[in-house]
Amino acid sequence: MNADVLLANLPALLIAIPLFGAFLTPVIGRFLPSIRDAWVILASFVSSVVAILLAAQVYAKGTIVYVFGAAPGVGTIPADSGGIPIRILFAIDGFGALMLISAAIVSFAVILYLTLSQSKRSYRSEFYALYLLLTAGIFGMVSTGDMFNFFVFLEINSLAASALIAYHRNGGLAAEGALKYLIVNTVGALMILFAIGLLYAQYNSLNMAVIASQISLTSLNILALVLFIAGLATKAGAVPFHFATPDAYSVAPSGITALMIVASQAGLYGMFRILFSVYGHVFTSETIGWVIIILGVLSMFIGVTMAIPQKDIKRLLSYHAVSQTGYMLLGVGVALAVLGDIALTDAFGRMAMEGGLFHIINHAMYKGLLFLAVGAVIYRTGVWNLNEMGGLGHKMKWTMIFFLIGALAIAGIPPFNGFASKLMIYESTFAFNPALAVIAMVVSILTLASFMKVFHSVFMGPQLPEYEKVREVPKRMLAGMAILAFFVVAFGLVPDLVVNTLVAPAADALLNQGQYIASVLGGGL
Repeated sequence: MNADVLLANLPALLIAIPLFGAFLTPVIGRFLPSIRDAWVILASFVSSVVAILLAAQVYAKGTIVYVFGAAPGVGTIPADSGGIPIRILFAIDGFGALMLISAAIVSFAVILYLTLSQSKRSYRSEFYALYLLLTAGIFGMVSTGDMFNFFVFLEINSLAASALIAYHRNGGLAAEGALKYLIVNTVGALMILFAIGLLYAQYNSLNMAVIASQISLTSLNILALVLFIAGLATKAGAVPFHFATPDAYSVAPSGITALMIVASQAGLYGMFRILFSVYGHVFTSETIGWVIIILGVLSMFIGVTMAIPQKDIKRLLSYHAVSQTGYMLLGVGVALAVLGDIALTDAFGRMAMEGGLFHIINHAMYKGLLFLAVGAVIYRTGVWNLNEMGGLGHKMKWTMIFFLIGALAIAGIPPFNGFASKLMIYESTFAFNPALAVIAMVVSILTLASFMKVFHSVFMGPQLPEYEKVREVPKRMLAGMAILAFFVVAFGLVPDLVVNTLVAPAADALLNQGQYIASVLGGGL
């Protein structure tokens, strides 16, 4: 198989490699346990490379449409389909490419961390297999152009995550958190499935581009849109659908929680894809925009106010994850609210869109870093309660530095990546509605105060006697944190380069519905 064939089939490899790795991991763990960790790291690395190569192709050539079961190069629509693509189809544009890069970086950094942090646990082969399944679910959700297959990958995502949450079985709390997460996400998935059914009943197709080319404003389509927003907001952990998120994030292994951040963002991907690429201009965008804005404001404010009183350090981080999701919703919501007015879209709507999308990848990096750093503290101390920590910076200097980088980034302090995306959101929302910008800035101030308190409680002050023998975590765990810290700093130092190279194509992909339809259908039906 030559390089051209491999490159032509990258979308298939994107799913095949993590699935193959997942199913082979228990076999290797049973018969060749000495190489299992190396195998899992290799499978994750190759998956990440494939995702990044695929994203690079998108940036170089434009939207990639791949029809499973059709010979490469014969066109995007199989000849025997009557002009409508009915086979499994991937449609990866600039937005999908951005999400693939985010998932690729985080998934590889986390597996380096996990192979040591979980080294003393049992059933690791099954654990790693589920991890690779979760990765495959994320990749599939942000790549498919078919609604039912989006639902299938969503279920793979949620089921694998639920099993991983329960892995520690910490006094029953992990099982409880996993059950809540599974039930809530199942309800959300059922809403999405019902919405898909409503569209299929009307248009006799599951292909997003086909539906987008025919959709109109009807009562059934409005109902479907409401169900899509509710179901996907549930997956993203946005208020008021967030109630399972803190329970799940706080009890899952810290590395798993870091990847679950990306898994939840795949829900945002689905929401934005439906709103822009499928429904496009058929609804009053200002009304829907304000719905998304309200979800964002509620998530920001309720998330941060619930985080402040927490004593469980992972639960505190979990509520901050809810809060940060609000910034993404706010930015994209503002862009949606002004979409019908070209002048306003050009003036600040595009900046709002780019700020919201930039914050997605930034959040994946710094929140993943924070969960890994906190996990390192728990790994060495076995303690979750902030009141029982103190002075750990004396023995865990690198972990302290990585936590501080993540804390400053999430609070929007320059020169870290969180500042760059938040500044874009502040400026654009202020032009749209100054009150929204004020709320966003107040939330950032509260976030900074919360994390400075956590930093002082965990790392500063005199070293407690019970932590006299604590030492830094192994180098591979530090390497996972270092990868994420690198991108947190790099994206903050050259934000214009990141926005122009990675984020602007994502915004273009969402704002240009016609281009998405034409890319998949070859110019239309």
